[in-house]
Amino acid sequence: MNAPCDVKLLLVDDRDQNLAVLSAMLRGDGLELLSARSGREALELLLIHDVALALLDVQMPDMDGFELAESMRGTERTRHVPIIFITAGSHDAQRMFRGYDVGGVDFLFKPIDSVLLRHKVSTFVDLHRQRLERERLADELREALRLNELFVAAVSHDLRSPLMVLRMGAEVLDRSIVDPDARRTLNRMRSSADRILSMLEQLYDLARARLGGGITIDPRVASFRILADKVLDELRLAHPERRLQIAYVSVSMDGVWDELRLAQVLTNLVGNAIRHGTPGEAVDLIVDGSPNSLSFEVHNGGEIPEAIRPHLFEAFRDSSLPRARDSLGLGLYIVRQIVLAHGGTIAVTSSQESGTTFRVELPRQARSGAAPAN
Repeated sequence: MNAPCDVKLLLVDDRDQNLAVLSAMLRGDGLELLSARSGREALELLLIHDVALALLDVQMPDMDGFELAESMRGTERTRHVPIIFITAGSHDAQRMFRGYDVGGVDFLFKPIDSVLLRHKVSTFVDLHRQRLERERLADELREALRLNELFVAAVSHDLRSPLMVLRMGAEVLDRSIVDPDARRTLNRMRSSADRILSMLEQLYDLARARLGGGITIDPRVASFRILADKVLDELRLAHPERRLQIAYVSVSMDGVWDELRLAQVLTNLVGNAIRHGTPGEAVDLIVDGSPNSLSFEVHNGGEIPEAIRPHLFEAFRDSSLPRARDSLGLGLYIVRQIVLAHGGTIAVTSSQESGTTFRVELPRQARSGAAPAN
């Protein structure tokens, strides 16, 4: 044990001579030795220091080693500190059972064998150093991921402005170009710019969700009927070949929601139903509710394979899973984050006989803020 002095041990004994002997046996091993002459003094040290191992004398006045161990196990900070009991008593089975019962991991009997002591201590010191190293690497990984999310957020935000300029420039050129080949090329450019903008929006939402602990919403009084009618009208224009149907069951369609975010949810769910549902079959939106909540279902023909369903709401889901060409596999992840931010739930059922149904339930009164991302 010739490592730097980065690990602390707690030695507890009411006799100075015994503490001096223990310290002499362990000195020079790259350890910081903390000495306490009573259980109370030991607990005070444990409030300040993180220790890799506690060596407790069993027979002490006021608070013996077993009572000190019970106190340590009753506190979150010291609950997982390994304890080795030191005793001058006999190998009494009942006392040893009590020691293990209050959290001891081993016993040492006086007179202490220095080689055995150092061997046992080195085992726990090595385990402690390994745990510290894992925690350090985990902290570095978390920081690297945080910086990566910051980079993604910054890049996806900043790239939107020049893309919007290109998109508006294409709109201006569209008014003056009459050559059919040139117009086809311009339309392809415009379509590509739209796909890139969609991907950047998804990346920006992902970064905001992870950095901010969830997607932030700004709920205001809104009519779900007006919102849904608008979304489906836009999708009908984009997909005139598909039959999109709405059924309103609930009397009241009003609530306090983030209207733009819910439009994003509907557009994604209905758009997925159009792209992946059985061609020729209708896509149905059914809206219902109660005094405290509103729910809606998006249904289409066709089944989502069972192996895929557990991964539907994951970010960057496996590349073998189906996705739209303008998608990064983030659409349903972001949909779920928006629903969670509203305090709602989303679920999916799918079978060959019944088709596929996404069901969303929302409270009538969503609160501002964000739900934790997961």
